[in-house]
Amino acid sequence: MNLVQVTQESIAIGQPLPFALRDETGILLARKGFIIVARDDLEAMRGRGLGFYVDVSESERHQKAFIGKLFELIRDDRPLGKIAQAKMTTKDLSTVPGDTAVGTPDWLDLQVEGNRLLKDAHIEHFPDELERLHAQLSQHARRNADGALFALFHLAATEIQLYSATHAMLVSVICGLAAREVLGWSENMEVTVCKAALTMNIGMTGLQDRLALQHEAPSAAQRQQIEQHPARSVDLLRKLGLHDPEWLEAVRDHHHTRAGDLATRTPGQRMARLIQRADMFAARLAPRASRRPGTAAAAMQACYFDENRAIDEAGAALIKAVGVYSPGSLVRLANQEVGIVVRRGANTTTPRVAILVNRDGISTGEHALRDTSQRELRILCSVAQHECKVKINLDRLLALTASAASSRLW
Repeated sequence: MNLVQVTQESIAIGQPLPFALRDETGILLARKGFIIVARDDLEAMRGRGLGFYVDVSESERHQKAFIGKLFELIRDDRPLGKIAQAKMTTKDLSTVPGDTAVGTPDWLDLQVEGNRLLKDAHIEHFPDELERLHAQLSQHARRNADGALFALFHLAATEIQLYSATHAMLVSVICGLAAREVLGWSENMEVTVCKAALTMNIGMTGLQDRLALQHEAPSAAQRQQIEQHPARSVDLLRKLGLHDPEWLEAVRDHHHTRAGDLATRTPGQRMARLIQRADMFAARLAPRASRRPGTAAAAMQACYFDENRAIDEAGAALIKAVGVYSPGSLVRLANQEVGIVVRRGANTTTPRVAILVNRDGISTGEHALRDTSQRELRILCSVAQHECKVKINLDRLLALTASAASSRLW
């Protein structure tokens, strides 16, 4: 490691860290993207350590920042002793040319972080690490819900290497949106259902990833593990120090909930039902080695109706929150253009769409935006991922999720 000290005063409160913080021995204190809520939290994090450090060898960005800082000191003719004791500030590390703006989510990093957390569930500080992951997801979903949905739906539909973590993060975000924007649940219930969704499959994370890559049907032994995983997840969460009864109830019963109104259920059972419908919806969109992912419209229809073919209250809430054509899903318009949804619309069937393929079947360099509430631009149908050969530039299209509302619609 090449550790360089950063000044405590320069660490921004309430903003995602642009780098990982370590102590003087290199022990990780906070990952990149973690949000320090209060200055007291920073003091507690330091403990008995001598300060906060950054490993500049972790990335080219940090290396450039450190070299730039040293150059400034030499240029200013500072004493050699001062140069040797140089400390960095967050400004030094967050204004390097070409760097991503502070606060911009790195969804691939979050995907890896979620995978590490769920697979290494024996780690000493699991509750704190889980809290950090949930805080990042929640903040990004509140700042730009369309961007969060776009990134997670796209990753779920195109990536199977980290299936379990991506699936859990997606279910967590859409449950949070439905709880907050449609069902009007309390903040405490919203937070609990999001965390329950993140940990619903912690008892079978490794198996879930293997099944995604497996060409054959699950074996009898694997089916037994699948059936038993809710109970195993609850046992593991208890061992990790998590004892919220409603959280554990939601995890325990997220595969075995009955049809019917939510009002007649306990809070834990309401959460279990919402997670179950979101779990079903997200699973239908995800690819497997043995099959292609389904379309968003087909997945939505499956969760909209309950086991008795009646409208499911939890499923309907999810559709109202996410849309029939969710951000990240591919659609064909009435003018025969093919595009990808970048922002939810005024209602569930009229989202904003960025065009990928024109009416002549040629991929477009510029992603013109379409307002599908216009009759001539209405959505005709969903398009499966394998039917669209255009390579998706995630960063470029994510920018449209934040600007689509004010962009010109052609």
